Amino acid sequence: MSDRHIVENCSPVLAGLKAGSLFSVEYRERKDIDEDIRRVNRILVKKGLRALPMRYGKRRTLIYLYRPDRLRKDLSVPAAIKILEEKGYPVNDEIRCLSSLLKRIRSQEDFPHEIGLFLGYPPEDVSGFMRSPYEGVKCVGCWKVYGNREEAEKTFSRYRKCTEIYRKALERGRTLEELTIGTG
Repeated sequence: MSDRHIVENCSPVLAGLKAGSLFSVEYRERKDIDEDIRRVNRILVKKGLRALPMRYGKRRTLIYLYRPDRLRKDLSVPAAIKILEEKGYPVNDEIRCLSSLLKRIRSQEDFPHEIGLFLGYPPEDVSGFMRSPYEGVKCVGCWKVYGNREEAEKTFSRYRKCTEIYRKALERGRTLEELTIGTG
């Protein structure tokens, strides 16, 4: 897993703009991807981020890069709590919620729709998608928007600009550690 791959998929998380990102990585041997994840965690844990393998495939691994403090904040919003409670998650404990999500991802073929809450999507958009993935969509960007279109479009623009800035900084020789905004 290259730093470039992380920057392409996770710049808004590295910059502290969102709670988490999900991306997949190809590997030859499972031990190689596990070592890559350990390497990334050695760099990013001190900045307040974590990389977690969510699902292993035959030659691909799904990785969740996230900020525990931001996840805690996002999952404590009343609308998010309501969705999580309805889905049987242990609310008010982001670690147990994440553990429950991990079990669901590993045991189900389809992704649980509430995953959007763990990726920083607005609860009203997660709820809208859960009601109907096709009806009521106001726009599509990083996610399907069912609520505040204008705010979502501003967010999509910030994420694109952030990724562009991070991509250029990496090309100029900045390291993953230098690019990552620390917590606190």
